[in-house]
Amino acid sequence: MARPPVHGSVIVPDWHETVEGKEYLACILRKNRRREFGLLERPVLPPSVAIDTASYKIFVSGKSGVGKTALVAKLAGLEVPVVHHETTGIQTTVVFWPAKLKASDRVVMFRFEFWDCGESALKKFDHMLPACKENADAFLFLFSFTDRASFEDLPGQLTRVASEAPGVVKMVIGSKFDQYMHTDVPERDLTAFRQAWELPLLRVKSVPGRRLADGRTLDGRAGLADTAHVLNGLAEQLWHQDQVAAGLLPSSPENAPG
Repeated sequence: MARPPVHGSVIVPDWHETVEGKEYLACILRKNRRREFGLLERPVLPPSVAIDTASYKIFVSGKSGVGKTALVAKLAGLEVPVVHHETTGIQTTVVFWPAKLKASDRVVMFRFEFWDCGESALKKFDHMLPACKENADAFLFLFSFTDRASFEDLPGQLTRVASEAPGVVKMVIGSKFDQYMHTDVPERDLTAFRQAWELPLLRVKSVPGRRLADGRTLDGRAGLADTAHVLNGLAEQLWHQDQVAAGLLPSSPENAPG
């Protein structure tokens, strides 16, 4: 697999906060609430706006209880379950995210199709893991900052899920980062892991999403601001990998022309 690009080298990081970015975000919002999209649905843009869509399948992997379903819900702007219930079978969720490419100044609509499967189902049914991995473009590996065992399980997860998929993007996400004062995973261990595996490592919080004035409805724009670093990170890694696969970029900085 290509070496991960430097953060901010492919996607303009804060473009979603600009006037232009907010105009594009309006197509995935309705009255400041996030729109939900089915597998066959897509955002509606004005006829005058020409934009390409890049679609990717992403399998979310991790021990039971680390927050896989909660992460996908946050990325999609959905309510996060208050009580943990293990996912039965395979759950798919579609998330759209517009982003601007740094090199061409072009806006691309990224379509992420997240596949989430409960750990018990993966162990019980042999066909589940192959189905989740089939034609996947990225693997997201989750651990919880409050669960040391989930962090120590990462090498096993990487070997079991990604060992036979060298061309698939791999990213690691630490959940419940807002409970860092009670962390079971110190910074030195994260540094050692990054050096050993050379994978992007992002952090997400577990706090409930901010609400609109009615006190009940999730604030769609605030939710996007909270998760933009994950969505941009995915877009950056996947777009870069596509460019490398197409021969448009070298696989590592060492192979780049001087």
